[in-house]
Amino acid sequence: MKLQLALDLVDIPGAIEIVTEVQKYIDIVEIGTPIVINEGLHAVKALKEAFPQLDVLADLKVMDAGGYEVMKATEAGASIVTILGATNDSTIRGAVEEARKHGTQILIDMINVPNLAERAAQVDALGVDYICVHTGYDLQAEGQSPFEDLQKIKAVVKNAKTAVAGGIKLDTLPGVIAAQPDLVIVGGGIAGQDDKAGTAAEMRRLIEAGSAAQV
Repeated sequence: MKLQLALDLVDIPGAIEIVTEVQKYIDIVEIGTPIVINEGLHAVKALKEAFPQLDVLADLKVMDAGGYEVMKATEAGASIVTILGATNDSTIRGAVEEARKHGTQILIDMINVPNLAERAAQVDALGVDYICVHTGYDLQAEGQSPFEDLQKIKAVVKNAKTAVAGGIKLDTLPGVIAAQPDLVIVGGGIAGQDDKAGTAAEMRRLIEAGSAAQV
């Protein structure tokens, strides 16, 4: 089980500052969509250069031109690129085909997909690497969480790894770990804390303990 830090509401220097504090405890650093909008793919390049030992995810939320956008993100240093599950199969196939050329991975973000289990099974057959249940900021504000959705996709996904994102914090992490996703994505639960390193360290400890318990 891997831990991904999602960075959204910072610039490049702010992102580097946060990752410097927690780099020992995370596996993947996510350059969130707001940073990509504000800074471009330069942010991906800057974080990969600063932390070459970490995988960098470019949260592009691709909806069209999958192959081209994966190519550009890979050139910038991304190891993983996000494609929206709500897009068409042709876009996902193009993204997967381009990713295979470079050893890049594709994460399908299932945000706002209504027929979750059905679409997860379809996407799983397209050769993607991760399928992620994701409760967005707006729905989190209404009290929704991704945990029930995670169980829905785990019941149908046979090939891809599963990921979960959306409002995960230290006190809710044990419930996430119990559901055994392959990737846990945490944003403000680390980045918004006063003691970022301490929080990330405890999350890492819980994840490793939970993974060991399942072996």
